[in-house]
Amino acid sequence: MIGYVTIGVSDMEKAKAFYTSLLGDMGGKLLLDMGRIAFIGESMKGPMLAVCTPFDGKPNHPGNGNMLAFWPGSKEEVDAHYKKAIELGATCDGEPGQRIPDKFYGAYVKDPDGNKVAFYHFG
Repeated sequence: MIGYVTIGVSDMEKAKAFYTSLLGDMGGKLLLDMGRIAFIGESMKGPMLAVCTPFDGKPNHPGNGNMLAFWPGSKEEVDAHYKKAIELGATCDGEPGQRIPDKFYGAYVKDPDGNKVAFYHFG
């Protein structure tokens, strides 16, 4: 149902490098780069992440309560993506762990622009 989600960034090249590297092993790749906005995903027909500099030319601000959540496929992959995000310059916003017993396992980071990102596994 979701076509794409857009987040504001301060440095397009840095954001494209961060997200294409972070999401590459989940099939994410740069699909369309239009200068101030770029789309990352598996295909133009599936859900995508768009990174952009704000249209109004003002500084980007991460939303309070906004979060991107990615399902990498297993608890081990949650751990691996959390670690990779930290290595790529993200900061910890909640180490990997069981959040709801036998139901929800998650890890949280803030990307280099302060946008909150989660990796999760159900079951």
